[in-house]
Amino acid sequence: MRQIPLFNLNYDEAEIQAVTEVIHSKWISSGPKCQELEKLFCECLNVQYAYAVANCTSALHLALQVLGITKDDEVIVPSLTFVATVNAVRYVDAVPVFCDIVSTRDLTLNAKSIERSITSKTKAIIVMHYAGFPCDMGKIMEIAQEHHLYVIEDACHGPLSEYKGIKLGTIGDIGCFSFYSNKNMSAGEGGMVVTNDSKLGEKIKLLRSHGMTAVSYDKAKGHATGYDVMELGYNYRMDDIRAALAISQLKKLPADLEKRKDLREQYIDRLSGCSGIIIPFMQCKEYVSNYIFPIILKDSNLGEREQVRRQLSEVGIQTSVHYPAVHKFGIYREVGSGSDLLVTEYVSDCEITLPLYGCLGMEDLGYVCDNLIKICERRKMH
Repeated sequence: MRQIPLFNLNYDEAEIQAVTEVIHSKWISSGPKCQELEKLFCECLNVQYAYAVANCTSALHLALQVLGITKDDEVIVPSLTFVATVNAVRYVDAVPVFCDIVSTRDLTLNAKSIERSITSKTKAIIVMHYAGFPCDMGKIMEIAQEHHLYVIEDACHGPLSEYKGIKLGTIGDIGCFSFYSNKNMSAGEGGMVVTNDSKLGEKIKLLRSHGMTAVSYDKAKGHATGYDVMELGYNYRMDDIRAALAISQLKKLPADLEKRKDLREQYIDRLSGCSGIIIPFMQCKEYVSNYIFPIILKDSNLGEREQVRRQLSEVGIQTSVHYPAVHKFGIYREVGSGSDLLVTEYVSDCEITLPLYGCLGMEDLGYVCDNLIKICERRKMH
């Protein structure tokens, strides 16, 4: 039986060579490769400052910390996201306020829901660019400016994605990226924080390494002989092995995104006639990363969705769910506040993520589509 994974690494000899060079250099912790990655990231995103960190969770935590978000402040967040987006709010003792998404055809944060949720305690908005498709940043930035709110972009799905020609992560006050194994840029772990604000950048740089004024590489190369500790910081550094992998992945990224674009178009071509599903973001014309390919089952529920996933698994097709609604997790049932989340709850129960990666073959894609259509036709008959 054919086996089609949800994701496959875009790795070859380039990654092996990149890691080998770092090992031969005898410097494997945070150092020159992290600096090279930061410089490349600034160039690719046309942003002033970029800081390599341990992961996107630490990036989000640092973003909230340097913006001064603190106890009992309210931060508007999506519920349709990975839990780390919301956990970071709790790390600074702030209160997450969950907002709904636009619709089953646009899974990004709803600007009207944001506006309705603002109170005197609201200090920031965290947007998450689902699958690499941009939120309505024009409207969201307008709301933020009117109410004097910070905007943090969780762009873990969207390296190189754009909103009206501007790279995601560079529109708000701070942008956060992920290099986790299944992301567009895969380094196992790792992340990046970007900003155009020099004061925020300096504080991020300080806090990611224990609040120290100099790091080990500076001292090893004779650029510093001692250091002071200016803030209560964290060990949120990336190492040079992962940075080398991320550099290789960043260089491959434009070509990979073109392949993903072609694959998405093939999926749409084959599935647009399937009456049992909705394909989100069909109207989006922006340049995007296509991190995942989500579909929404029509007139469905959690039990039916899981049955469809089981049937796909039985023919060797791996799927996933993006995401379980965060506000329904036990830890957030009593903590988070916000408006009705009816669209989020439907999508959370009825979304299926199909395989998508640059090396996915057209025959395999066709196999996925043919089996999904058959399953949907059987659902309709029942």
